[in-house]
Amino acid sequence: MSLTHINEAGHARMVDVTDKKDSERIAIAQAVVQMQPETLNRIKNGGIKKGDVLAVAQVAGIMAAKQTALLIPMCHPLMLSSVDISFQFDEENSRITIESQVKTTGKTGVEMEAITAASVAALTIYDMSKALDRWMVISDVKLIEKSGGKSGHIKRVEGK
Repeated sequence: MSLTHINEAGHARMVDVTDKKDSERIAIAQAVVQMQPETLNRIKNGGIKKGDVLAVAQVAGIMAAKQTALLIPMCHPLMLSSVDISFQFDEENSRITIESQVKTTGKTGVEMEAITAASVAALTIYDMSKALDRWMVISDVKLIEKSGGKSGHIKRVEGK
């Protein structure tokens, strides 16, 4: 197995995608923020002093996806065609699941952009709510699904 981010001299490099064909690329990722029930309730009902937590987290996730190449050294700068962030409340387990979907048409995938978007949205929820609940836990940051490119469409099997 060859390492694509290492050149012949053993130094780091950005992979050359010049000869790859453009295709529609889509990636879906998630992150989970576990919190106290009162924190979840106040986020849901607008009771956090810093403002609308989910609106700010949504914008932060979108901005993060657009800046991924500046954060992750070997990522290619991409022209994203769509970034969407959604939130699902799980009141029984006192958590918010964040899902990001990122799209482009290009030579390389958007998995890192989707994972970065979900991660930064989770960090923003933590930042805006930490005065109420310092022990929130961010977990389950992962790629859920991707399509496009040589590997085609793949989806995470539940439990992996």
